[in-house]
Amino acid sequence: MRILAIEPYFDGSHRAFLEGWRDHSRHDWTVLDLPGYKWKWRMRHASLTLAKRVDQHVDEGCEWDLLFCSDMLNLPEMLGMSRRLPRDLPSVVYFHENQLTYPSRQPRDYQYAYSNFLSASRADRVWFNSEFHRNEFLDAIREFLRKMPDFQHLEAVDAIRQKSAVQSPGIGVWDTKSRQLGTALRILWCARWEHDKNPDQFFEAIRRLKAAGHPFRLGVIGPSYREIPGCFDKARVEFEAEIDHWGYQSSASDYRNVLGWADVVVSTANHEFFGMSAVEAISAGALPLLPQRLAYPEVVGADDRDVQREHFYMGASAELAARLGKLVGRHETGQLWSGTRETLQTRMQHFAWSERSLEMDNSLAQLGAIE
Repeated sequence: MRILAIEPYFDGSHRAFLEGWRDHSRHDWTVLDLPGYKWKWRMRHASLTLAKRVDQHVDEGCEWDLLFCSDMLNLPEMLGMSRRLPRDLPSVVYFHENQLTYPSRQPRDYQYAYSNFLSASRADRVWFNSEFHRNEFLDAIREFLRKMPDFQHLEAVDAIRQKSAVQSPGIGVWDTKSRQLGTALRILWCARWEHDKNPDQFFEAIRRLKAAGHPFRLGVIGPSYREIPGCFDKARVEFEAEIDHWGYQSSASDYRNVLGWADVVVSTANHEFFGMSAVEAISAGALPLLPQRLAYPEVVGADDRDVQREHFYMGASAELAARLGKLVGRHETGQLWSGTRETLQTRMQHFAWSERSLEMDNSLAQLGAIE
């Protein structure tokens, strides 16, 4: 099939997703993108800007069997702005996130949430990166539409659900056979440096761990933006003697090296639609310690009792510190893992691009055949 992929925010997880799938796909791809910059502006102008690019490609003789885009595009607006793209071209919109339940410390602009609703309504198929994300979005959009003064279109929510599916993103293949434990337990926190990832809880747990006299090494990585929570600067000074890795890893190889360095990966997130960094760290051989919420139970497999007991925690900093302290002790005896490593590695293989690309390729082919 010939796929037209449109990505208004070609950066971070959006870029990694498209490049990973394209590189492993059997289909032919035309990717039209814009740099990842000023996301609100991208959501407003991308339909016009990219519609013009689409028309230029059509004028040059390009034809496609299906249109694929992310949630950053106002799909019906773009289709209306294009003068050359066939209106009956099958379309799929992929929700990496959504602008109704994505956490914000500023007053929410619901125009962007409604754009997500319109794209989901217009697309022939709607894909979410997790079941948690699908349910959260559809429940929230129903409540949002009920606030409309009239013409609420509540029936559209059920229509979106019926044509929706969960298609998790893929990851690269990791070689974990040569991993060796460090002298002291190597603890990794890898997430965006923003408040919704709850870094205060993580650093408080590490503070308690240090006060209890447990030896450890620390890695704190992830992208940061203009407003960085103050706890990071404080932690860099407080844990200077324990830090091995700090800040954004500018190259893929540096990022992979840090994941391969970690013995334990910790999340304290209050928001997570999928949890890519945790999945990649687990795949690289790190033992996960994750909050029992969000998409983590679904993605990592908390339906397995041993996995739930070993890798999820319910409480806040004190419980997390206590769990880390026990892992320090197990690490010192060479028994960091307690029988779940093979289970998790087998589960992580489901996210390998070799499997994910095949499933998504087949889903696109089926849609093209139906249409």
